[in-house]
Amino acid sequence: MKGVLSGIRVIDLTRVLAGPFCTMQLGELGAEIVKIETPKGGDDARHIGPFIDGRSGYFMSINRGKKSVALDLKAAADRAHFERLLETADVLVENYRGGTMEKLGYGWDVLHARYPRLIYCAISGFGHTGPYASRPAYDMIVQAMGGVMSVTGYAGEAPARVGVSIGDLAAGLYGASAIQGALFHRERTGETQKLDISMLDCQVTLLENAIAQTHVRGQPPGPIGARHPAIAPFGMFRARDGYLAIAAGNDGLFATLAKTLGLDALLADARFATNPARMEHVDALTEAMNAALAAADRVHWFAKLEAAGIPCGPINDVADVMADPQIAARNMIVHIDDEAGPFPTPGNPIKSSIFPDAPTRPAAPALDEHRREILGD
Repeated sequence: MKGVLSGIRVIDLTRVLAGPFCTMQLGELGAEIVKIETPKGGDDARHIGPFIDGRSGYFMSINRGKKSVALDLKAAADRAHFERLLETADVLVENYRGGTMEKLGYGWDVLHARYPRLIYCAISGFGHTGPYASRPAYDMIVQAMGGVMSVTGYAGEAPARVGVSIGDLAAGLYGASAIQGALFHRERTGETQKLDISMLDCQVTLLENAIAQTHVRGQPPGPIGARHPAIAPFGMFRARDGYLAIAAGNDGLFATLAKTLGLDALLADARFATNPARMEHVDALTEAMNAALAAADRVHWFAKLEAAGIPCGPINDVADVMADPQIAARNMIVHIDDEAGPFPTPGNPIKSSIFPDAPTRPAAPALDEHRREILGD
Protein backbone atom coordinates (compact mmCIF):
# COMPACT_ATOMS: atom_id res chain seq x y z
CA MET A 1 0.00 0.00 0.00
CA LYS A 2 1.11 3.56 -0.71
CA GLY A 3 1.09 6.07 2.10
CA VAL A 4 3.06 8.57 4.16
CA LEU A 5 5.40 5.78 5.35
CA SER A 6 6.14 4.31 1.92
CA GLY A 7 9.82 3.39 1.79
CA ILE A 8 10.04 2.70 5.53
CA ARG A 9 10.98 -0.87 6.48
CA VAL A 10 9.78 -2.19 9.83
CA ILE A 11 11.20 -5.36 11.34
CA ASP A 12 8.36 -6.84 13.37
CA LEU A 13 9.25 -9.20 16.21
CA THR A 14 5.78 -8.98 17.72
CA ARG A 15 3.06 -11.52 18.31
CA VAL A 16 -0.57 -11.86 19.39
CA LEU A 17 -2.10 -8.35 19.47
CA ALA A 18 -0.45 -5.22 20.94
CA GLY A 19 2.64 -5.31 18.73
CA PRO A 20 0.96 -6.70 15.60
CA PHE A 21 -1.77 -4.04 15.89
CA CYS A 22 0.97 -1.38 16.09
CA THR A 23 2.76 -2.65 12.99
CA MET A 24 -0.52 -3.12 11.13
CA GLN A 25 -1.18 0.61 11.59
CA LEU A 26 2.24 1.37 10.14
CA GLY A 27 1.51 -0.95 7.22
CA GLU A 28 -1.78 0.85 6.60
CA LEU A 29 0.28 4.03 6.22
CA GLY A 30 2.55 2.46 3.61
CA ALA A 31 5.43 0.92 5.57
CA GLU A 32 6.83 -2.48 4.60
CA ILE A 33 6.34 -4.85 7.54
CA VAL A 34 8.74 -7.81 7.73
CA LYS A 35 7.31 -10.13 10.36
CA ILE A 36 9.88 -12.35 12.06
CA GLU A 37 8.26 -15.49 13.49
CA THR A 38 9.50 -18.52 15.35
CA PRO A 39 10.00 -21.49 13.00
CA LYS A 40 7.89 -23.76 15.23
CA GLY A 41 4.31 -22.51 14.95
CA GLY A 42 4.95 -18.83 14.31
CA ASP A 43 2.90 -16.10 15.97
CA ASP A 44 0.62 -17.47 18.72
CA ALA A 45 -2.28 -15.65 17.03
CA ARG A 46 -2.12 -18.20 14.18
CA HIS A 47 -3.68 -20.66 16.65
CA ILE A 48 -6.48 -18.42 17.97
CA GLY A 49 -9.95 -18.54 16.37
CA PRO A 50 -12.23 -17.99 14.64
CA PHE A 51 -10.87 -20.25 11.92
CA ILE A 52 -11.66 -20.34 8.22
CA ASP A 53 -10.36 -23.31 6.23
CA GLY A 54 -7.96 -24.02 9.06
CA ARG A 55 -6.50 -20.48 9.16
CA SER A 56 -7.02 -17.99 11.93
CA GLY A 57 -9.31 -15.09 11.09
CA TYR A 58 -7.87 -13.36 14.15
CA PHE A 59 -4.35 -13.59 12.72
CA MET A 60 -5.51 -12.59 9.24
CA SER A 61 -7.18 -9.42 10.48
CA ILE A 62 -4.15 -7.93 12.25
CA ASN A 63 -1.36 -9.23 10.02
CA ARG A 64 -2.76 -8.46 6.60
CA GLY A 65 -0.22 -7.33 4.04
CA LYS A 66 2.84 -8.25 6.12
CA LYS A 67 5.74 -10.41 4.97
CA SER A 68 6.71 -13.46 7.03
CA VAL A 69 10.20 -14.85 7.63
CA ALA A 70 10.79 -17.62 10.18
CA LEU A 71 13.98 -17.18 12.22
CA ASP A 72 15.28 -18.70 15.44
CA LEU A 73 17.11 -15.86 17.18
CA LYS A 74 19.02 -18.36 19.32
CA ALA A 75 20.57 -20.02 16.24
CA ALA A 76 23.75 -18.52 14.81
CA ALA A 77 22.75 -18.74 11.14
CA ASP A 78 19.37 -17.15 11.75
CA ARG A 79 20.91 -14.44 13.93
CA ALA A 80 23.15 -13.57 10.99
CA HIS A 81 20.10 -13.28 8.73
CA PHE A 82 18.37 -11.12 11.34
CA GLU A 83 21.35 -8.80 11.69
CA ARG A 84 21.58 -8.32 7.92
CA LEU A 85 17.89 -7.39 7.96
CA LEU A 86 18.51 -4.83 10.69
CA GLU A 87 21.04 -3.14 8.40
CA THR A 88 18.17 -2.44 5.98
CA ALA A 89 15.60 -1.43 8.57
CA ASP A 90 14.24 1.89 9.79
CA VAL A 91 12.28 0.55 12.76
CA LEU A 92 12.37 -2.52 14.99
CA VAL A 93 9.23 -3.33 17.02
CA GLU A 94 9.01 -6.07 19.66
CA ASN A 95 6.57 -6.93 22.42
CA TYR A 96 8.53 -9.35 24.57
CA ARG A 97 8.59 -9.21 28.33
CA GLY A 98 11.10 -6.63 29.62
CA GLY A 99 14.69 -7.94 29.55
CA THR A 100 14.15 -10.50 26.77
CA MET A 101 15.95 -8.56 24.06
CA GLU A 102 18.94 -8.06 26.35
CA LYS A 103 19.10 -11.81 26.93
CA LEU A 104 19.13 -12.32 23.17
CA GLY A 105 21.97 -9.82 22.82
CA TYR A 106 19.82 -7.18 21.13
CA GLY A 107 19.28 -4.60 23.84
CA TRP A 108 19.09 -0.92 22.92
CA ASP A 109 22.76 -0.20 23.67
CA VAL A 110 23.88 -2.94 21.30
CA LEU A 111 21.36 -2.07 18.59
CA HIS A 112 22.06 1.67 18.71
CA ALA A 113 25.81 1.15 18.44
CA ARG A 114 25.54 -1.24 15.49
CA TYR A 115 22.57 0.30 13.65
CA PRO A 116 22.62 4.05 14.34
CA ARG A 117 19.64 4.81 12.04
CA LEU A 118 17.39 2.23 13.69
CA ILE A 119 14.43 3.31 15.82
CA TYR A 120 13.57 0.70 18.45
CA CYS A 121 10.05 0.40 19.88
CA ALA A 122 9.47 -1.99 22.77
CA ILE A 123 5.85 -2.72 23.77
CA SER A 124 5.45 -4.68 26.98
CA GLY A 125 3.00 -5.18 29.81
CA PHE A 126 4.71 -2.89 32.30
CA GLY A 127 7.55 -1.16 30.44
CA HIS A 128 11.29 -1.57 30.95
CA THR A 129 11.57 0.27 34.26
CA GLY A 130 9.83 0.02 37.62
CA PRO A 131 9.17 -2.87 40.02
CA TYR A 132 6.86 -4.73 37.60
CA ALA A 133 9.17 -4.54 34.56
CA SER A 134 9.90 -8.27 34.41
CA ARG A 135 6.29 -9.41 34.87
CA PRO A 136 4.28 -10.95 32.02
CA ALA A 137 0.92 -9.41 31.13
CA TYR A 138 -2.10 -9.82 28.93
CA ASP A 139 -4.89 -7.42 28.08
CA MET A 140 -7.05 -8.68 30.96
CA ILE A 141 -4.29 -8.01 33.48
CA VAL A 142 -3.66 -4.40 32.49
CA GLN A 143 -7.38 -3.62 32.20
CA ALA A 144 -7.72 -4.85 35.78
CA MET A 145 -4.61 -3.15 37.15
CA GLY A 146 -5.03 0.08 35.19
CA GLY A 147 -8.41 1.00 36.68
CA VAL A 148 -10.44 0.64 33.49
CA MET A 149 -12.42 -2.34 34.80
CA SER A 150 -13.31 -0.43 37.96
CA VAL A 151 -15.36 2.07 35.93
CA THR A 152 -16.84 -0.41 33.43
CA GLY A 153 -20.21 -2.13 33.83
CA TYR A 154 -22.98 -1.49 36.35
CA ALA A 155 -22.89 -0.71 40.04
CA GLY A 156 -23.30 -3.73 42.31
CA GLU A 157 -22.24 -6.20 39.63
CA ALA A 158 -18.94 -8.04 39.18
CA PRO A 159 -16.16 -6.02 37.50
CA ALA A 160 -16.43 -6.11 33.71
CA ARG A 161 -13.74 -6.18 31.06
CA VAL A 162 -14.14 -3.76 28.16
CA GLY A 163 -15.57 -5.81 25.28
CA VAL A 164 -12.56 -5.25 23.01
CA SER A 165 -8.92 -5.74 24.01
CA ILE A 166 -8.38 -2.10 24.90
CA GLY A 167 -5.22 -2.96 26.86
CA ASP A 168 -3.50 -4.28 23.74
CA LEU A 169 -5.10 -1.90 21.27
CA ALA A 170 -4.24 1.27 23.19
CA ALA A 171 -0.60 0.19 23.49
CA GLY A 172 -0.49 -0.59 19.77
CA LEU A 173 -1.91 2.80 18.86
CA TYR A 174 0.45 4.68 21.18
CA GLY A 175 3.33 2.65 19.77
CA ALA A 176 2.42 3.54 16.18
CA SER A 177 2.07 7.22 17.11
CA ALA A 178 5.42 7.22 18.92
CA ILE A 179 7.19 5.56 15.98
CA GLN A 180 5.92 8.18 13.54
CA GLY A 181 7.10 10.92 15.88
CA ALA A 182 10.51 9.25 16.14
CA LEU A 183 10.78 8.99 12.35
CA PHE A 184 10.00 12.70 12.06
CA HIS A 185 12.62 13.50 14.71
CA ARG A 186 15.19 11.37 12.87
CA GLU A 187 14.40 13.18 9.64
CA ARG A 188 14.98 16.56 11.27
CA THR A 189 17.97 15.77 13.47
CA GLY A 190 19.42 12.39 12.46
CA GLU A 191 18.94 11.24 16.05
CA THR A 192 17.27 7.89 16.80
CA GLN A 193 15.77 6.60 20.01
CA LYS A 194 14.32 3.74 22.00
CA LEU A 195 10.56 3.94 22.64
CA ASP A 196 9.36 2.16 25.78
CA ILE A 197 5.58 1.59 25.62
CA SER A 198 3.84 0.02 28.62
CA MET A 199 0.36 -1.46 28.26
CA LEU A 200 -0.37 -0.49 31.87
CA ASP A 201 0.76 3.09 31.22
CA CYS A 202 -1.56 3.31 28.24
CA GLN A 203 -4.52 2.22 30.38
CA VAL A 204 -3.74 5.00 32.85
CA THR A 205 -3.81 7.59 30.04
CA LEU A 206 -7.37 6.46 29.22
CA LEU A 207 -8.67 7.26 32.70
CA GLU A 208 -9.02 10.98 31.80
CA ASN A 209 -12.02 12.15 33.87
CA ALA A 210 -11.73 9.32 36.41
CA ILE A 211 -8.44 10.65 37.82
CA ALA A 212 -9.85 14.17 38.00
CA GLN A 213 -12.93 12.86 39.85
CA THR A 214 -10.79 10.94 42.32
CA HIS A 215 -8.72 14.02 43.11
CA VAL A 216 -11.66 16.42 43.43
CA ARG A 217 -14.06 14.12 45.29
CA GLY A 218 -11.56 12.28 47.41
CA GLN A 219 -12.78 8.84 46.31
CA PRO A 220 -12.57 6.87 43.08
CA PRO A 221 -15.58 6.61 40.76
CA GLY A 222 -17.26 3.29 40.23
CA PRO A 223 -19.13 1.79 37.28
CA ILE A 224 -22.21 3.69 36.10
CA GLY A 225 -23.30 1.64 33.11
CA ALA A 226 -23.83 3.61 29.92
CA ARG A 227 -24.03 7.04 31.56
CA HIS A 228 -21.37 9.73 31.26
CA PRO A 229 -19.62 10.49 34.56
CA ALA A 230 -19.92 14.27 34.21
CA ILE A 231 -22.58 15.16 31.60
CA ALA A 232 -26.37 14.66 31.63
CA PRO A 233 -28.34 13.61 29.74
CA PHE A 234 -25.65 11.57 28.03
CA GLY A 235 -26.26 7.84 27.82
CA MET A 236 -28.65 5.06 26.93
CA PHE A 237 -32.43 5.53 27.06
CA ARG A 238 -35.40 3.30 26.27
CA ALA A 239 -38.03 3.92 23.60
CA ARG A 240 -41.09 1.73 23.11
CA ASP A 241 -39.21 -0.90 21.07
CA GLY A 242 -35.70 -0.76 22.53
CA TYR A 243 -32.70 1.30 23.50
CA LEU A 244 -31.12 4.32 21.85
CA ALA A 245 -28.21 6.58 22.71
CA ILE A 246 -28.79 10.31 23.28
CA ALA A 247 -26.10 12.87 24.14
CA ALA A 248 -27.06 16.46 25.01
CA GLY A 249 -23.66 17.86 25.89
CA ASN A 250 -24.59 21.42 26.85
CA ASP A 251 -27.49 23.49 28.18
CA GLY A 252 -28.61 24.60 24.72
CA LEU A 253 -28.86 21.03 23.46
CA PHE A 254 -30.71 20.00 26.60
CA ALA A 255 -33.31 22.74 26.07
CA THR A 256 -33.84 21.59 22.48
CA LEU A 257 -34.04 17.96 23.62
CA ALA A 258 -36.63 18.73 26.29
CA LYS A 259 -38.83 20.53 23.77
CA THR A 260 -38.43 17.73 21.21
CA LEU A 261 -39.53 15.14 23.76
CA GLY A 262 -42.45 17.25 24.94
CA LEU A 263 -40.78 17.81 28.31
CA ASP A 264 -40.97 21.62 28.33
CA ALA A 265 -41.80 21.55 32.04
CA LEU A 266 -38.26 20.39 32.78
CA LEU A 267 -36.93 23.74 31.58
CA ALA A 268 -38.65 25.50 34.46
CA ASP A 269 -37.38 22.99 37.01
CA ALA A 270 -34.30 24.15 38.92
CA ARG A 271 -33.11 20.53 39.21
CA PHE A 272 -32.37 20.52 35.47
CA ALA A 273 -31.33 24.13 34.85
CA THR A 274 -27.59 23.43 34.56
CA ASN A 275 -25.41 20.43 33.85
CA PRO A 276 -24.18 20.15 37.49
CA ALA A 277 -27.83 20.22 38.62
CA ARG A 278 -28.80 17.59 36.05
CA MET A 279 -25.93 15.37 37.20
CA GLU A 280 -27.15 15.67 40.77
CA HIS A 281 -30.64 14.62 39.71
CA VAL A 282 -29.71 12.30 36.86
CA ASP A 283 -31.99 9.46 37.96
CA ALA A 284 -35.06 11.71 37.95
CA LEU A 285 -34.06 13.10 34.56
CA THR A 286 -33.57 9.62 33.11
CA GLU A 287 -36.96 8.51 34.43
CA ALA A 288 -38.70 11.50 32.83
CA MET A 289 -36.97 10.94 29.48
CA ASN A 290 -37.71 7.22 29.42
CA ALA A 291 -41.37 7.93 30.16
CA ALA A 292 -41.56 10.32 27.20
CA LEU A 293 -39.61 8.05 24.86
CA ALA A 294 -41.87 5.07 25.69
CA ALA A 295 -44.66 6.70 23.69
CA ALA A 296 -43.11 5.80 20.31
CA ASP A 297 -40.62 3.51 18.57
CA ARG A 298 -36.97 4.36 17.99
CA VAL A 299 -37.41 5.18 14.29
CA HIS A 300 -39.88 7.92 15.25
CA TRP A 301 -37.50 9.41 17.79
CA PHE A 302 -34.46 9.19 15.51
CA ALA A 303 -36.29 11.25 12.91
CA LYS A 304 -37.37 13.88 15.43
CA LEU A 305 -34.04 14.07 17.26
CA GLU A 306 -31.98 14.26 14.08
CA ALA A 307 -34.24 16.98 12.70
CA ALA A 308 -33.68 18.94 15.92
CA GLY A 309 -29.90 18.49 15.75
CA ILE A 310 -29.68 16.27 18.85
CA PRO A 311 -26.80 13.74 18.74
CA CYS A 312 -28.39 10.29 18.86
CA GLY A 313 -27.94 6.80 17.49
CA PRO A 314 -28.98 3.16 17.74
CA ILE A 315 -27.24 0.60 19.95
CA ASN A 316 -25.74 -1.39 17.08
CA ASP A 317 -24.39 -4.89 17.33
CA VAL A 318 -21.39 -5.79 15.17
CA ALA A 319 -23.55 -7.10 12.32
CA ASP A 320 -25.42 -3.78 12.33
CA VAL A 321 -22.11 -1.92 12.15
CA MET A 322 -20.96 -4.00 9.18
CA ALA A 323 -24.21 -3.18 7.33
CA ASP A 324 -24.32 0.53 8.23
CA PRO A 325 -24.37 2.84 5.16
CA GLN A 326 -22.09 5.40 6.86
CA ILE A 327 -19.52 2.70 7.58
CA ALA A 328 -19.75 1.59 3.94
CA ALA A 329 -19.41 5.17 2.67
CA ARG A 330 -16.25 5.59 4.75
CA ASN A 331 -14.77 2.27 3.53
CA MET A 332 -14.50 1.04 7.10
CA ILE A 333 -15.14 -2.60 6.28
CA VAL A 334 -12.51 -3.70 3.79
CA HIS A 335 -11.87 -7.20 2.49
CA ILE A 336 -8.70 -9.25 2.65
CA ASP A 337 -7.89 -10.99 -0.63
CA ASP A 338 -7.71 -14.48 0.86
CA GLU A 339 -7.62 -17.72 -1.13
CA ALA A 340 -10.78 -18.81 0.69
CA GLY A 341 -12.58 -15.72 -0.59
CA PRO A 342 -12.94 -12.11 0.55
CA PHE A 343 -12.58 -11.84 4.32
CA PRO A 344 -14.05 -8.73 6.02
CA THR A 345 -11.87 -6.72 8.39
CA PRO A 346 -11.89 -3.19 9.85
CA GLY A 347 -10.63 -0.50 7.50
CA ASN A 348 -8.27 2.41 8.09
CA PRO A 349 -9.87 5.38 9.88
CA ILE A 350 -7.15 7.72 8.59
CA LYS A 351 -8.43 9.14 5.31
CA SER A 352 -5.89 11.00 3.17
CA SER A 353 -6.48 13.54 0.42
CA ILE A 354 -3.52 12.21 -1.61
CA PHE A 355 -3.34 8.46 -0.91
CA PRO A 356 -6.27 6.25 -2.00
CA ASP A 357 -8.06 4.05 0.51
CA ALA A 358 -8.41 0.72 -1.28
CA PRO A 359 -11.47 -1.47 -0.62
CA THR A 360 -9.24 -4.55 -0.28
CA ARG A 361 -6.07 -5.51 1.60
CA PRO A 362 -3.36 -8.06 0.78
CA ALA A 363 -3.64 -11.40 2.55
CA ALA A 364 -1.87 -12.21 5.79
CA PRO A 365 1.26 -14.26 5.12
CA ALA A 366 1.76 -17.97 5.54
CA LEU A 367 4.54 -18.77 7.98
CA ASP A 368 7.92 -18.09 6.31
CA GLU A 369 6.18 -17.26 3.02
CA HIS A 370 8.53 -14.42 2.12
CA ARG A 371 11.86 -15.97 3.09
CA ARG A 372 13.31 -15.95 -0.43
CA GLU A 373 11.99 -12.44 -1.22
CA ILE A 374 13.44 -10.95 1.96
CA LEU A 375 16.61 -13.00 2.50
CA GLY A 376 17.42 -13.89 -1.11
CA ASP A 377 18.71 -17.27 -2.26
